[in-house]
Amino acid sequence: MNLPDKEKNITSQLMEHYQAILTLLGEDANREGLIKTPERVALAMQFLTQGYTQNAEEILLSAKFREDYRQMVIVKDIEFYSMCEHHLLPFFGKAHVAYIPNHYITGLSKIVRVVEVFARRLQVQERMTTQIKESIQKTLNPLGVMVVIEAQHMCMQMRGVQKPGSVTTTSDFTGVFESAKTREEFINLIQRK
Repeated sequence: MNLPDKEKNITSQLMEHYQAILTLLGEDANREGLIKTPERVALAMQFLTQGYTQNAEEILLSAKFREDYRQMVIVKDIEFYSMCEHHLLPFFGKAHVAYIPNHYITGLSKIVRVVEVFARRLQVQERMTTQIKESIQKTLNPLGVMVVIEAQHMCMQMRGVQKPGSVTTTSDFTGVFESAKTREEFINLIQRK
């Protein structure tokens, strides 16, 4: 592992816990197929939760440009993978993000990175939707922001009600998107293939 000391310490502690979990589940944590599993899971969890060490506002500010464009900017079909904070199982899907600039725009890839920042934390879809909206609103101060997320949750598909294929949709918006006409335009645009 070629990690900084702080991360090595976290990885080491996580490995101990995952080894204990394997044992508590009735496995032999020392059998060949599981010997490296605690390390693999520790590193995977650190990767899957790296959003805690990233700042969405800084990302947006790193490519903030003055521009007098005042029409809708949409980045749609942003694939994401997150972890449900209730069961530590994945949920995944697509985010659609729109904003209407108010003298400032940001690099399009920065919108994608903002989605990733919030997806790479233990999450609930509802909070993630709002966090994306709020970070863009706070940093760019646009005339409005709208976020729609469509996701499948493994906590509903693998366990619990066990309904594969069910999709959860959340939305949140500010400013000019409070107008039904503006929201409808956004929805029509993201549904086009």
